[in-house]
Amino acid sequence: MSGMVIDDAPRGVREERLVSRPFVAVTLSTFVFFLYIGILAVTLPPFVENELGAGEFGIGLTIASFSVAAIAVRPLIGWAGDVHGRRVLMVVGALVAGAAGLGVGLVDSLWALLVLRGFMGVGEAALFVGAATMIADLAPPHRRAEAASYFSVAVFGGLGVGPIIGELLLGDDRYVSTFQIAGLIAMSSALVVLLVPAAIDVTGGTGSVERVSLRERFFHPAAIWPGLVLASSVGAFAAYSAFVPEHARSLGMGGAAGLFTLYSVVCLVLRLAGAKVPERLGPGRSVTIALGTMTIAYALVATVAEVWAMWAAALILGIGMAFLYPSLMASVVNRVGEHERSTALSSFTMFFELGSMVGGLTLGAVAQVLGKQAGFAGGVLLCLVGIVILWTRVADPREPVPALVPEHLQYRPVAGD
Repeated sequence: MSGMVIDDAPRGVREERLVSRPFVAVTLSTFVFFLYIGILAVTLPPFVENELGAGEFGIGLTIASFSVAAIAVRPLIGWAGDVHGRRVLMVVGALVAGAAGLGVGLVDSLWALLVLRGFMGVGEAALFVGAATMIADLAPPHRRAEAASYFSVAVFGGLGVGPIIGELLLGDDRYVSTFQIAGLIAMSSALVVLLVPAAIDVTGGTGSVERVSLRERFFHPAAIWPGLVLASSVGAFAAYSAFVPEHARSLGMGGAAGLFTLYSVVCLVLRLAGAKVPERLGPGRSVTIALGTMTIAYALVATVAEVWAMWAAALILGIGMAFLYPSLMASVVNRVGEHERSTALSSFTMFFELGSMVGGLTLGAVAQVLGKQAGFAGGVLLCLVGIVILWTRVADPREPVPALVPEHLQYRPVAGD
């Protein structure tokens, strides 16, 4: 197999090679952009509360405006990525989000901020979809889950380091300069992605519009079932993230910062050290392991009100999340052709926001009526639903690991689709 060119990989990408200069450039650009997202995560809430006087409700609105804009624009972004190219998406997304960041420190009303947050959501969606698709383009077919693991480290790394930079920049309420620096950081990620040769982009800037029906351009059917599996896990994690800080304090802990740190470290280490594992196990087994361990983690915090259980659950949750997204992303990519990848991944990543919003609202209502531990128990139920969908619609863990996605699981458009 050495030296063989894979047909459905971009021209010049060879089977045995994954990490290349374009791959590094896309990953680095993503890391730089998510530094910007991380900076805003710790500086926007105090700005909304202290400078705009909007309180916790205003903070919630800024989060919602970002998510709603990202969801609304993702179908169009997927189509644009397949027609005009992945690199264009990344550059435009970085510039739009960066420009919005530059203006944040100058607003004096919540509504003006919500508009800018909407543009940030649009920019983040464009850059993430473009980057994730290009990573899939650059990866050999049998190493796409491994590629997604490395790529996700850039996202987690940026979100982890960004808050540290943000707090240093903010200091004694230096909001204007902090937001301006953050905006420039976002824009600089557009410069990094220009290191990727245009020839790598499989669309060649022209795309193949006639191969994709109008309905498929805006939502790709191949993303539905893997997306629902993703949404079930994201919904459960959204509830965990919302409830665990106060639950930890009720058990005598100072807060949940240490729990999230442990979870993040375990997840990042496993995605780096075990990047090849999802490909070797196959999506059926790796995602089953992921959802199974997450089920155990949520069941633990739902039934055992002890400090040790909180730490154990954070550790187990990090293991589960490490192997979830890479396998599901590869499963979607392997079901579509190269000129449909951006649309498919745009549709797939939309389930991040959908799962977070629906799961958070549903389990939040449960927790409001029955208590936080009932909310954690709802996370168990969501993960079990995800396992059922996985086994019946995505990949059976009992089957041997296929070299490629089996023919009957690949998406094939039909007449009138």
